[in-house]
Amino acid sequence: MIFDCHGDIWTDVTIQRSKGKKDVIKNRHLNRLRKGNIIGGIFVLWIDPPYNKNPEKRFMEMIGSTATEIIENQDILKIVLENEDFNKALEEDKLAVVIGVEGLSGIGKNIDLINALYMFGVRHVSLTWNEENALATGVRGNPNRGLTKLGEKAISLIEERGIIIDVSHANDKSFWDIYEKTTKPFIASHSNCRKLCNVKRNLTDEQLKAISHKGGLVGLNSFNEFVHPDKDKRDLKHLVDHLDHMVEIIGIDHICFGFDFFDFLKNDTTDDFVEEDTVATLGFENVSKTQDLINEMIMRGYSNEDIKKISYKNFYKFIKEILV
Repeated sequence: MIFDCHGDIWTDVTIQRSKGKKDVIKNRHLNRLRKGNIIGGIFVLWIDPPYNKNPEKRFMEMIGSTATEIIENQDILKIVLENEDFNKALEEDKLAVVIGVEGLSGIGKNIDLINALYMFGVRHVSLTWNEENALATGVRGNPNRGLTKLGEKAISLIEERGIIIDVSHANDKSFWDIYEKTTKPFIASHSNCRKLCNVKRNLTDEQLKAISHKGGLVGLNSFNEFVHPDKDKRDLKHLVDHLDHMVEIIGIDHICFGFDFFDFLKNDTTDDFVEEDTVATLGFENVSKTQDLINEMIMRGYSNEDIKKISYKNFYKFIKEILV
């Protein structure tokens, strides 16, 4: 069983429903998720380029599409609102879905909308994607700009509501500001190790340690540009090197999977941040191939219990501390 802590499923739902399609998860994703032994995941509302030029409008479109998809597919989806819902999803053979928000640009300066998002079912947020917004600064923003005063208030409200805070995509200044201002564990749901691949989206060893000191989690990311600077080494074995490094630095108990597969999205969405012709890590091209990852872990000496912890147990333990 594997819980994937980051997927752009709601983006695809919104795109496909705008074309008149229905049952998007069932028709486009479910077979691959089942083949990959995925029991659930954090499905994020991510304002996709080029719609990020008007984030408030796109955010409302995404909420509408997501709500409709959920209502029409309750036979396969269980939305995780509290701890018990994770087990209920397993009992009912449904996907345990945490509704996440990847970047809060869609709420502008109105942090009261965090309460509305909570009522909608959101249990995970990152303050920013790659951009600067009213709350914080992403990896493409001013490196000297971090968390804003309004962002500090947002963090207090997010923690009060029992929503997971995610620091993937935050620039270094925002990361350390969030570290200083949070009182609960937080997650970097889909970030690898900067020591092995020096890109801004990956985490330094100091950041990895900071997350573990807070009791948080780091999710292994499959996106090939975060695996290795050498294009010829962007493969499964070098991806698992990141896992090995995380274990060495912070231990098994602070690691999860956040695969960030977006092979189902078209170029007009991904061209904004993808530099190469392919987004796939060789040997681990989509979510259906998770057993190949597990096999590589077994070859490297990971025990059955180690694999269970990283696959789902660590996240399950984590949400017990956060969801209220």
